[in-house]
Amino acid sequence: MLVLLLIVFICSFLAFAISAICGGGAGLIMLPILGRLLPVAQVPAALSIGTFTSSASRLYVFRKNICWPIVRYFVPAALPAVGLGVLLLKFINPLYLEIAMGLFLIGNLPFVFRKKTEENDQTEKPGNFTLSMIGFSAGFLSGLTGAVGLLFNKFYMRYGLKKEEIVATRAANEIILHLIKIILYAIFGLISAKVIWIGAVVAIAAVVSSWTMKWILPFLSEFVFKKVGYIAMVLSGVVMLFQSVSAFAHDNQVNLSTSVDSNGVQAKIKWQKRGYAFEYKYDEGYEFERIIPFEKLTEEQKSYILERNKIADKIIVEEVYHKDGKSFEANYFYGNNQVDKINFD
Repeated sequence: MLVLLLIVFICSFLAFAISAICGGGAGLIMLPILGRLLPVAQVPAALSIGTFTSSASRLYVFRKNICWPIVRYFVPAALPAVGLGVLLLKFINPLYLEIAMGLFLIGNLPFVFRKKTEENDQTEKPGNFTLSMIGFSAGFLSGLTGAVGLLFNKFYMRYGLKKEEIVATRAANEIILHLIKIILYAIFGLISAKVIWIGAVVAIAAVVSSWTMKWILPFLSEFVFKKVGYIAMVLSGVVMLFQSVSAFAHDNQVNLSTSVDSNGVQAKIKWQKRGYAFEYKYDEGYEFERIIPFEKLTEEQKSYILERNKIADKIIVEEVYHKDGKSFEANYFYGNNQVDKINFD
């Protein structure tokens, strides 16, 4: 357990250090790491303990750089949305949102390769209603997933804030949200002893990181600050997408296999108990196959299949779609070996 907590501390320190440099995103970096240690529904709770402490320490360190016009409209809209997100956490699998968030973050890849001469210094200051909608979205996603920092990083950059202002304003926007989330997670029974231990370690690492980065941040240029931010967004998106897709595949019993032979290429995917196959045959073209229950066949088709059976103890029927229309395929198995195959209409 001690070694595990040490690993969490080191990863958390690095994540919050990167977060301070790029203006946010430690939560998104830590999501896949904590996902390996805790059940999916408890990850946001442990993360919120750490991010609340991080916001508190950053708010103190950078208190003179807060942009209050943003906070004034962001926070009131975000507060009720947090409760809605936490409530839906009991009914919605956050993996679907994490897949979408991962793709969104990876979409920032072009900004990673943008040169300094191509930087657009124009600012876009949204109206009060737009600020409220951004706050509502941030609160809802934060309550549901536990972390959305980097998703809204571009908003802070486009608003024209400097690096210290981004760190301070984000902390002011998020500290109350994190506190409310912790209370709600406790009410809904999502905080266990293990969550508290891991959350406390993340919190300590966050405080140490905030004080360390206080002395490093002034030495970074605005261009480097933004560049690191976009790199962190893309990397976090890749990790989140891989983690969430892997978890989704495991939960839904998804298996993917491919094979190449002299006749063509075949890719098979098994989703829960349903099987699908995509084939390309050099002499016949493309085919799409899916396993169907024996009961779906007509009585005439059932009789035809059973009459052809000699020694098979299992028969798998597939519906085949190809350029000429639709047909069926029956595969006969004895044990784990295929002994025969027929095509019929």
